[in-house]
Amino acid sequence: MTMLAPCTCLITGGAGFIGSHLAERLLADGHRVLVMDDLSTGRLENIAAFSDHPRFRFVRGSVEEPGALDSLASESRVIFHLAAAAGVKLVMEKPLHTLRTNIRGTERVLEAAMRHRCRVVVTSSSEVYGKGVRTPFGEEDDVLLGPTSKRRWAFAASKMVDEFMTLACVAEQGAALVCARLFNTVGPRQSGDYGMVIPRLVRQALRAEPITVYGDGRQTRCFCDVRDALEALIGLAASDQASGQVFNVGSCEEVAILDLARRIQTLTGSRSGIRHIPYAEAYGPGFEDMQRRVPDLARIEKLLGWKPTRRLDEILGAVIEHERRSLARPADAALPEASCP
Repeated sequence: MTMLAPCTCLITGGAGFIGSHLAERLLADGHRVLVMDDLSTGRLENIAAFSDHPRFRFVRGSVEEPGALDSLASESRVIFHLAAAAGVKLVMEKPLHTLRTNIRGTERVLEAAMRHRCRVVVTSSSEVYGKGVRTPFGEEDDVLLGPTSKRRWAFAASKMVDEFMTLACVAEQGAALVCARLFNTVGPRQSGDYGMVIPRLVRQALRAEPITVYGDGRQTRCFCDVRDALEALIGLAASDQASGQVFNVGSCEEVAILDLARRIQTLTGSRSGIRHIPYAEAYGPGFEDMQRRVPDLARIEKLLGWKPTRRLDEILGAVIEHERRSLARPADAALPEASCP
């Protein structure tokens, strides 16, 4: 797989789960890393371990603020655009915020990137496939979203617009831009506060709380280790041939959510029981779920030779270890101060 030559990389949303892992990896690879995050869902503790690195800089701010974003983009060769309003719970509670944040934010990033000739990886989502027409999902498949009266589809629609804008910039401006559709990326540091299922179930199990499964639990997902996802994102950033295309990034190891809960129950040694909760109780009215979400990875494997290497039990083991440490850590542990441009 093509390596990304050492350069200055800007990560929007870099204090979030995926962004903080990406920042750490890029620093290890010799890059200079700039992180922009408004900390609405990102956390300073995610970047605490490397906040004083000489090649790292954190700026607290929103990608919707063009001045700060433009200044950082002017220093950068590559932008990894991860900043977004994400998570089913957040989308259901704040659909207008979701639409504005995702669409405006991506528009600002693309404008800055074209001004300063930056290469950009725009992270999209498997949500774009909506209810799905067939499985596994291929990048050129038709998509089927639910009606606009169901706010659950606001996030999917916003990420679809992000992709349209990105590909339009390539077609009209010749910019070096690529979209990565992430499928359920998981690992240490992921928050369960916004609907991410694995950290939520793990915390419930470790706290001896009921392990809550929404619906009947027969819906299936494929979980990709964040370390595998990083390899794909960095590989796409380094590849000239990737520009102007959309790539699935995920795993094909499919698991039903009820079986996932039972596996977490076993791996944690928890005595917690499993409790089923109706979707309406979990998220309120207007929610629809996808029964299956499985990616076709042929396109990215053909271009980069990339495919995930870590299986679900290894992923769960890493999350369980991280959550055990988090539960044992004092709540008032010191965090780094946020810097300003």
